[in-house]
Amino acid sequence: MTKIQKPYGTWPSAISAELITRAAPGLNFLQSSGGRLFWVEGRPWEAGRNVIMCREADGSIRDLLPAPFGHQSKVHEYGGMAYAADETHLYFVNAADQRIYQLAFSNESPPVAITAAGPRFADLVIDQTRQQLIAVCETHHQDREPENSIVSIAIADGNVSTLVSGADFYAYPRISPDGQQLCWIEWQHPNMPWDSTQLWTAKLDTAGALNDKLNDKLSDKTLVAGGDNNQAIFQPQWSPDNQLYFVSDKNNWWNIYRRENQQIVPVLEIEAEFATPLWQFGMSCYDFIETENSSNTIASLYTQNGIWHCGFIDIASGQLTDIKTDYSSMQALACHQGALTMVAGAAALPSELVSITPQMAADSAIHPIYSPATLELEADNFSQPESILFASGNQHSSQQVHAFYYPPTNPLYCGNQDELPPVIALCHGGPTGATDSGLNLKLQYWTSRGFAVVDINYRGSTGFGRAYRQALAGAWGIADVEDTQQAIAALAEQHKIDPQRCLIRGGSAGGYTVLSALTFTDTFQAGASLYGIGDLETLAKDTHKFESRYMDSLIGPYPERRDIYLARSPIHHAEGLNCPVIFLQGLEDKVVPPNQAEMMVELLQKKGIKVAHITFPDEGHGFRKAANIIRAMESELAFYRDVFNLQEAR
Repeated sequence: MTKIQKPYGTWPSAISAELITRAAPGLNFLQSSGGRLFWVEGRPWEAGRNVIMCREADGSIRDLLPAPFGHQSKVHEYGGMAYAADETHLYFVNAADQRIYQLAFSNESPPVAITAAGPRFADLVIDQTRQQLIAVCETHHQDREPENSIVSIAIADGNVSTLVSGADFYAYPRISPDGQQLCWIEWQHPNMPWDSTQLWTAKLDTAGALNDKLNDKLSDKTLVAGGDNNQAIFQPQWSPDNQLYFVSDKNNWWNIYRRENQQIVPVLEIEAEFATPLWQFGMSCYDFIETENSSNTIASLYTQNGIWHCGFIDIASGQLTDIKTDYSSMQALACHQGALTMVAGAAALPSELVSITPQMAADSAIHPIYSPATLELEADNFSQPESILFASGNQHSSQQVHAFYYPPTNPLYCGNQDELPPVIALCHGGPTGATDSGLNLKLQYWTSRGFAVVDINYRGSTGFGRAYRQALAGAWGIADVEDTQQAIAALAEQHKIDPQRCLIRGGSAGGYTVLSALTFTDTFQAGASLYGIGDLETLAKDTHKFESRYMDSLIGPYPERRDIYLARSPIHHAEGLNCPVIFLQGLEDKVVPPNQAEMMVELLQKKGIKVAHITFPDEGHGFRKAANIIRAMESELAFYRDVFNLQEAR
């Protein structure tokens, strides 16, 4: 069928903002326990409620949490995995009050709280021997920053006892299969968990306490790795035969290692990353395949050149067998009933749960076990990404930077002859994060209307080695901005985009890149800052504990290098910001306080520059509720069309 010519940016689209909120629930945080598979499903259409789902051994699937209960931890503000299950019960952190609840599988009784209100919990594991939970705990105080620790929680009465304390942060408390050892990672200010962490173990006594001379609750506390303060350790995990495995980037790439006869040996060494930045608790990229005869195989997820892969590693030989699939986005791995299970998707395929045994992989017989998306659109509605590399930086530090380019795509419309499309540069959050090529309906919302999109893994992104990740150290607001400029320049040189109609959008740290690019360069004609940062100094004084020292490495220590904070804050360089900006901000945001957007809006209003300020009283850092997501998307689209005088075709 011949397509209808319409100006880029004006095309009608079947991908509405309302469709985005209901078509594909978020899937994450898989666990296997007691013959059941569990995961968390995010539902914008239920006011952002996170539901714990269960797949029984017979294949039946059910929702475990009756409304209004929802799964969400506020530890570190970003939360993450905060539930655990055994054969008879589910234990989970409830979003509304942050208490741990117990839910019996055998009856229809509602969940029962086992902890008191006050402390926050995450990263729960069950200690069956001692009938207790072990978890990361965060206690808030009026006069000082929150205190983090690892605690035990008696299932019978909810009594909380501190097991490990003294470090600024903890994650991954894990009990060995024989019940005798505990491992965890910890780190101190000013490090982030992708900078420098330490892996520790200790012995559990028969009563469940941890004891030693220095602390009567610890025994044989041992530093396993990270003593050099120059490696980031991720996902320590015990093998079924009580051996300790973990991921480390000590040789630049996040590879899998194990402790063997008190030595650290690699399982395999490869230029790929078997980890993601630890923004949330419980992130998992490998697990052990257990069969009746052995457990000598590791199922794994890894990323190379921006694309995710999955495979099986033979522990004895270190041989990796890659699994050929149509998926390019993968996360949340867990092994269940002898199979690799994960959340997987692709550019035109919504996320689904997939189960792969070694035999299925050999036969290329890979099938989803749960596909909740209701996205009834043909593949020609979706833009397919092109993985691109381009040079960025100065002549002394030029580096290849990665991005995904998405051309405007619509089954019914094409652009006018001799017209190039407007482009939107996407800046992911973090800035220590990454983008991948999985289906992103919020991105396809733009391409289906005639906008090109370039989704940039700027320097500082993960998935390309420790050196690439650290290339942003001391250079935030400079290197990332250069990379957005060079992405536009590379696409313009190939005549893929209109360099006179360039937009830039990003959330959180990506919002800072947006405002810096608009203030300090003339590459972009307008932008959108979603809960972004305009004043680095104010943020340094007013943010939550987890990120309170993040900028020490990205910018410099504060207040010692206050001069850099002022020099790189868009709020202090109003003379350079002369183009339209839309700000979208949750008023309950504890990570980037609302005053950041308010200050920038006031500045632009005084200059008489077109500005929009959309606020959401019931949202925090990011938008979870359907009505708010719809309002945000539609407001941003209307803003762009007004800036470029684009009228939607009828």
